[in-house]
Amino acid sequence: MARRSTPPVAAPASPAETRCQLCERAVQHTSRHHLVPREEGGRYGPTVDLCQPCHSSVHLLLTNKELARRYHTVQDLQQAEELQKYLHWIRRSRVERITNRRRRR
Repeated sequence: MARRSTPPVAAPASPAETRCQLCERAVQHTSRHHLVPREEGGRYGPTVDLCQPCHSSVHLLLTNKELARRYHTVQDLQQAEELQKYLHWIRRSRVERITNRRRRR
């Protein structure tokens, strides 16, 4: 009698396989970023998963008004002139966390 082969079972996704949708790196943790900030009416709008350094940098370098009006898709964020130097650096880096990134007001 022929032996039945069992189909391969996909291994559960490991935390290292999580990808940031902005820098496209494999990272351990991501957080949800509202493409249109909640303060600008995006509470129930689309969200993307960003690593902590990208999420922090987006909010450091762009205002909520700019995010709502000009950068409301991941593709727009990836093309943002303000983020190009940062993205060039982070894509070559293994950084998982950046601290003290908030602007002083």
